[in-house]
Amino acid sequence: MTALNQDAAAADVGPDVEVAIVGSGFSGLCMAIKLKQQGIENFVILEKDAVFGGTWRVNHYPGAACDVPSHLYSFSFAQNADWSRKFPQQSELLRYTENLVRDYDLLPHIRLDTALTGADFDEAAGCWRLRTSKHAFSAKSLVIATGALSRPAIPPIAGLENFQGRMFHSAGWQHDYDLEGKRVAVIGTGASAIQFIPEIVGKVAQLDVYQRTPPWVLPRPDRAISAIEKWLLQRVKPLQWLYRGLTYLQYEMRLVVFAKLPSLAKPAQWLALRHIRKQIPHDAALRKMVTPGYTLGCKRILLMSDYYPALARNNVKVLSGGVTELRAHGVVGSDGVERPVDAIIFGTGFDVQHALGALPVRGRGGKLLSEVAQDGLEAYKGATVAGFPNFFMITGPNTGLGHNSMIYMIESGVNYLIDAIGLIRKQELHSLEVLPQVQADYNRTLQRRLHGTVWDSGCKSWYLTAGGKNNTLWPGFTFEYRRITRHFDAVNYLVLKQPPAA
Repeated sequence: MTALNQDAAAADVGPDVEVAIVGSGFSGLCMAIKLKQQGIENFVILEKDAVFGGTWRVNHYPGAACDVPSHLYSFSFAQNADWSRKFPQQSELLRYTENLVRDYDLLPHIRLDTALTGADFDEAAGCWRLRTSKHAFSAKSLVIATGALSRPAIPPIAGLENFQGRMFHSAGWQHDYDLEGKRVAVIGTGASAIQFIPEIVGKVAQLDVYQRTPPWVLPRPDRAISAIEKWLLQRVKPLQWLYRGLTYLQYEMRLVVFAKLPSLAKPAQWLALRHIRKQIPHDAALRKMVTPGYTLGCKRILLMSDYYPALARNNVKVLSGGVTELRAHGVVGSDGVERPVDAIIFGTGFDVQHALGALPVRGRGGKLLSEVAQDGLEAYKGATVAGFPNFFMITGPNTGLGHNSMIYMIESGVNYLIDAIGLIRKQELHSLEVLPQVQADYNRTLQRRLHGTVWDSGCKSWYLTAGGKNNTLWPGFTFEYRRITRHFDAVNYLVLKQPPAA
């Protein structure tokens, strides 16, 4: 634990705060910074773990890095000219969040080892009654900033409890376990797996990679950022904004392919196929096994330059069809063969669909958030939910991106929430909540816009609910989301100055 996190652990939760923020990653920290800039100091950040930092604190597996360029994966109000590489590594991103906490004096507000165990809206008082693993207190507004990638997904494999070797998820990497000379099974070939497989393949004696559906993988154009580039970006501020802006536009234009003209994905798909042929030149069977059978972009596109060479090594076996059973010392694949292993590493991603719905939150009338999220949670502008007054989300439903930086979406959403909380404060409101019909109309339009995009081209992905609804991705340009969140639209809300009549 760093000194900053140790200092935060000593803090004490106070009662009756103005805002309670759940989560200390990029979203939670952005919200906290903007509250302070508005002169609102009476808030807390609840963090269930012993260390703050969110995604880039939890995901510390070998090779962990972001697939969005460094200068775009940072706040516009806290740009960093000292990134070491074009694509940021986990350690640098964690250091960036720690610098934010230090520079904006957020330590007094952070409550570590404090999990939200219950939240009930008090309709008479117009505030939230919160229960945590340490304290009970009230907050006028509740802000959920846990993000979609916060609950590791472990598939319900038969015999999971029978395995006697070491077993862990990539989001809980066990660095104390020495992989040298071990027989290892990797289950899943998503964004995390393609990063850590090349890092461990040279250590293990045998690596069995269980793949259900191969991902589309393009080369990651990463490189070190030179000293002269850092010097220029540090001292010529307009150049920093120009570089960030050009990178933003480059990534933003990918939406034309994904959502406007999916047929234009063919050239990128050709490049991805060429990447496979170039990196696996002598094994036609392996090339066929790792070639996706769906349109590029339907699932998340992954960036990695040394994944395919890792799979082509002599000590690696790629197995299609997934896993049917775990036994005491082995893994049974879809071919019925048991293969002995010492360790199993899950690269199976996160439970996106239940990331928010599983929170113990009760709104008006005691209704659970999970009850309104049976086929995926819906929200208005990804921020508010009908029936849950003074309840806000950052990067809620349909704010995810398949083409650009989530930092842009975080800043946009936070701006909307700051405006709403400012209205509650200025007018001393009892509560505000989005009107049900407004929320329904908004989501109907969203789903209509998603129809016909590359994400609607037939493949099964974590973007979709069990019923096939995409409640993950934003269907348009990010500047469209910035536009609709620029000001809080109270006209679309039930705004009360007094408790509703009984």
